Amino acid sequence: MSDLPLLAAALDSVSDPVSGRGLLASGRASAPRLEGGRADVIVDVAGLAAVDRTALEAAVRAALLAVPGVSEARILLTADRPQRRIIAVASGKGGVGKSTVAANIAVALARRGVKVGLVDADIYGPSQPRLFDAHDRPDAKDKIMFPVPTRWGVPILSMGQLIEPGKAIAWRGPMAAGALSQLVDAHWGQTDVLILDLPPGTGDVQLTMIQKHRPVGAVIVSTPQDLALIDATRAIDLFFKAEIPIVGLVENMAGYACPHCGEISDPFGQGGAEAEAAALGLPFLGRIPLARGIRTASDAGMPPAAGDGPDAAPFHAIAAQIETWLNPSASPVF
Repeated sequence: MSDLPLLAAALDSVSDPVSGRGLLASGRASAPRLEGGRADVIVDVAGLAAVDRTALEAAVRAALLAVPGVSEARILLTADRPQRRIIAVASGKGGVGKSTVAANIAVALARRGVKVGLVDADIYGPSQPRLFDAHDRPDAKDKIMFPVPTRWGVPILSMGQLIEPGKAIAWRGPMAAGALSQLVDAHWGQTDVLILDLPPGTGDVQLTMIQKHRPVGAVIVSTPQDLALIDATRAIDLFFKAEIPIVGLVENMAGYACPHCGEISDPFGQGGAEAEAAALGLPFLGRIPLARGIRTASDAGMPPAAGDGPDAAPFHAIAAQIETWLNPSASPVF
């Protein structure tokens, strides 16, 4: 069994002097690495007084050395790296609207003043360029890419911006995992939060994300139907095993209002994701209806969350909860 989960737990047992959260959960520390008996970790000490930096380094060293099998702890303190935190948006199953949810969460967070970027980690089926109407090829310097700005205040990077439209990406797992690293390790500037739109499943891309770009939390998207929930539960289990907190569940395509008579129907069932969240003891972030307006705006590259109508409201409510989760001391504003 890998010792990395034990190292991660050790780091999160040390509190961030600013937020009070664990060092990984707050983004203060990078994902730990283990080579032989030596544990390596990068700790961001930006904004901390010298005495606090010294105390934090000592606490991290003590926590790592307490992990069985660790005989040496190498800690790199840096004040230059921004405290960029990653929120993974996952589903476990395709076709549940995960990418649309990820795009609109990012836009809603940006409208709340969060410096947010989006990585389209769905390497084989990138859709964020269409959702944002951002098809330009990214610039690069020293083989490191710059994200493509969008009209909605959310810079993005996607394989869809690097390949010809309609061309299949026939890559083996390691190549896809390497592509993810290039997208995440880009010139994100002062971006504070990165939203990762993950591909369906629990394969190489997800494992690379956990091992190299450890998220501070994950949002799980599902439709209400049982088949989608089965796969969503698998995704939740992956994050549980990696000791990555679940921010909450989103129930997408929840109810359809007939545009002619106004009657509400539930083609995918009702309340399944909320019930699953309750059964697992996880937060339920809200429902997003199966609405024609969301579909047409998304196809046109205009995220509904960029507006203020009824199609935008569910995304703003969900984003408010995510912002509160990221910053527990902040008061939610809907």
